[in-house]
Amino acid sequence: MRFFKSLLLLVASTLLVSGAAEAEPIKIRNAYVVPVANWAPILEAKKDLAKHWGKSYVMEAVRFQGTPPMITAMANNEVEIGNLAYSSFGLAIQNAGLEDLRVIADEFQDGAPGRATNPYFVRKDSGINKVEDLKGKVLAVNAIGSGIDIALRAMLKKHGLVDKKDYTVIEAPFPTMAALLKDKKADLVSAVLPFTFNPIFKEIGKPLFTSADAMGRSQFIFWVARKSFIDKHRAAMVDFMEDMIRIERWYLDPKNHDEVAKIASGFLKVPPERFGWLFTKQDYYRDLDGKPDLTALQNNVNTVADLGIFKKFDVKKYSDLSIVEEAVKRLK
Repeated sequence: MRFFKSLLLLVASTLLVSGAAEAEPIKIRNAYVVPVANWAPILEAKKDLAKHWGKSYVMEAVRFQGTPPMITAMANNEVEIGNLAYSSFGLAIQNAGLEDLRVIADEFQDGAPGRATNPYFVRKDSGINKVEDLKGKVLAVNAIGSGIDIALRAMLKKHGLVDKKDYTVIEAPFPTMAALLKDKKADLVSAVLPFTFNPIFKEIGKPLFTSADAMGRSQFIFWVARKSFIDKHRAAMVDFMEDMIRIERWYLDPKNHDEVAKIASGFLKVPPERFGWLFTKQDYYRDLDGKPDLTALQNNVNTVADLGIFKKFDVKKYSDLSIVEEAVKRLK
């Protein structure tokens, strides 16, 4: 009898340990490139608004130089949510074989009517006044294969310039772009928010064209996750998305702008008054329901395919908006 009691106690304790392990919040590592312009790090700054953080999930923001390096990280299960561009998305599916990638939410859209688009700067004294003048020049992007890089190549192709033959592309971090242009180490540099407002660009530079000129409206950056992870942790993912949209809506609410500027200032170490543009019409478009524009994304993918970088594919086949849709229903 004593043996059976001991056995029952052992089974019960094992079940309790197993149950506790299953109740542990899942870890969601969320990739990003630019603080403030990308959601991940500033979402952490307002996790006090979240209802499920620390219960069903915990989120960690993980920084990358550009979206292409995220592909390797996702293939190795080193991040759960990639912050991919329309260009790196196709590369991830076709080159890296990540057929189970799914678009799950909006990050930001470039070139929406009346909203911001990424400029490409040249020096005012460079003599470069049209795209054709870039022949033989050195052009700087953050990462080969990024959305910034592909928009540049698409624009040059429209004007008859051939990659590797007519121009040279180099890589550099966004914070260094203004110095590259000032020091004449690159003839054209790319800029994204918040670096677009660097006073050096206004002093010595001028925009030659924008991402919107090259690509039209674009679903420039969006969240992706692997289907295997979604299927295994669906309930926690809906909790996560509910919290993320709640926090994003707080940031997008004009009445919170002063506090938002202080948070941004803390990340980028510049005065809060420099963030008058943040989450206004001077900023990129972000969907209040976190829903990506799949029509724009399909057009963007088709443009990249026309450059010969990957083959055309149906974006909807690699999308799962049910998580964000369920999360939004909870918030209504």
